[in-house]
Amino acid sequence: MAIQNSKYEDHGKKYQADRCQPVLNAVKQGNIELTALARQGYPGQKLLTDELPQLLSLGCWDAVGAQNWGLDWHRNEGLELTFMETGSTPFEVSQNNYTLKTGDLTITRPWQPHRVGNPNIGSGRLHWIILDVGIKRPHQKWQWPHWIVLSPADLKRLTTLLRHNEKHVWHAMPEMNHCFQQIARTIKEKDSSRRTSHLAVLINQLFISLLDTLEQKNISLKPELTSTRRTVEMFLDDLHSSIDNLAHMWTSETMAQQCDIGVTCFCNLCKQITNMTPVQFLNYHRVQAAAELIENKPELSITDIAFKCGFTSSQYFATVFKKFKKCSPSDCKKR
Repeated sequence: MAIQNSKYEDHGKKYQADRCQPVLNAVKQGNIELTALARQGYPGQKLLTDELPQLLSLGCWDAVGAQNWGLDWHRNEGLELTFMETGSTPFEVSQNNYTLKTGDLTITRPWQPHRVGNPNIGSGRLHWIILDVGIKRPHQKWQWPHWIVLSPADLKRLTTLLRHNEKHVWHAMPEMNHCFQQIARTIKEKDSSRRTSHLAVLINQLFISLLDTLEQKNISLKPELTSTRRTVEMFLDDLHSSIDNLAHMWTSETMAQQCDIGVTCFCNLCKQITNMTPVQFLNYHRVQAAAELIENKPELSITDIAFKCGFTSSQYFATVFKKFKKCSPSDCKKR
């Protein structure tokens, strides 16, 4: 994924940073009260240009009573913490379902799809912070903002705990509750001339409390979570998860670029994982998708199916299809 202003791209799909439109709609309809600071299209009062660089969104919402909206599946451009101060709400991440209750903390990384609400959120007060630490893939090196002033040893330990485990929901220490409450109060009450200093102190306290919370849990660390191989595995899984991903005009070079690794390394890992070259893997899954369309969408022509699955010509499609299916697309359609 590559961020360009308020957009980023993943598997050929472009996403806007304003995926929180349901939040704005809920505010307009009087369903929630929003207290937030933001940049790059997230909802809230706009952060100043030089104010707390790499902070993307910070704030809370108060939802009272039954709600008829939720945040659908999305990925963020940074590390996200959310904290349930009161009430409860459904939460899903990477196909795991939870009900967040008072005192629960969630941690999501940029590569983890998640949603709040199933499909609707519950009544409660929910806090969050989204911080860009320079990563989009598991193997990349974290780059904390200069205003995060934990000692080098503490920051290294916190980074290790966050990188080498991917448990989604924790019960936070009381200090984190206090930090989030103070942050919300500061956003609402402080003028921008003093707000930056107050927030910097509170956010640093928040991450110190996060470190203490994680240290108390006696986490079993898994260094393999940050391997280059895992990055490639995740990319390949996403690649064949939808026909839109498959239809993108991929090359070995652009696939490697998406994983932020060299082409040779990417090709070698793809071969190890799938026993196929990147192009073979791509064509294999394009053919599988095409075969499903032939079976389930008889109204589509062979040419339409070829283009829909990412092939640039019906002739090349027929050649590749026959290689994997041992029959032509036309014969498959007749059957």
